[in-house]
Amino acid sequence: MLRFYYCIIMAIPFILYFYAKAYYIESHADEYDEISRYGLATWCVRKCMKIGHITTKSFGLENLPKDGGYVMFPNHQGKCDILGIIDSHTEPCTLVMDAERSKMPIVDPFITLIKGQRLDKTDMKAQVKTILTVVQEVKAGRKYVIFPEGGYENNGNTLQEFKAGAFQCAAKSKAPIVPVVIIDSYKAFTINSLRKITTQIHYLPAIPYEEYKEMSTAEIAEDVKRRIQNLLDEKCVISE
Repeated sequence: MLRFYYCIIMAIPFILYFYAKAYYIESHADEYDEISRYGLATWCVRKCMKIGHITTKSFGLENLPKDGGYVMFPNHQGKCDILGIIDSHTEPCTLVMDAERSKMPIVDPFITLIKGQRLDKTDMKAQVKTILTVVQEVKAGRKYVIFPEGGYENNGNTLQEFKAGAFQCAAKSKAPIVPVVIIDSYKAFTINSLRKITTQIHYLPAIPYEEYKEMSTAEIAEDVKRRIQNLLDEKCVISE
């Protein structure tokens, strides 16, 4: 956690600017489109990564669908995961996040800035409403990130169970699914060191709706997990 606290302390001037700018944007929401919001989010992410000596190498950007909305499903390793995705994903994207975790300092205004969705795991009715909102937004062309493993404690480069319910948003919106492989991201905030860390983001070929429409969400979850595992098996011999 040394790097995490180091980033927070060293980034205080940037954090104060971010808070002020994010507040201003929310107060003048009609004047700022999604591209402007994402620009501030990207600036914030890259400042944090530079301060923390974190570099992300991205691969497979050509696999992202050129038009329309889609849902990205990455494996989950830690707090740095979404930073690597936003750093490499040039078009605006957002995410679905656990409502309780989303209320943490810095995270709260960040999720609001990128208009992410907060999933209340204690309220089934609220969950359904959130899913329907995501479905409609994906249909309208937004790009979402959903972590199907849910938590990330001690995941490392090992996959946990992929929850079938996480794939409802893609299935109901009939959108392409983009499996995303995250490698070594967990090292950023778990290794008690400030040495340079390089993480990897691999965007795998998108799975069109026509390819998975006859599958149950449980089958989709297993298929996406298998694709991610295949690349982990290939790459992690080198990265570990």
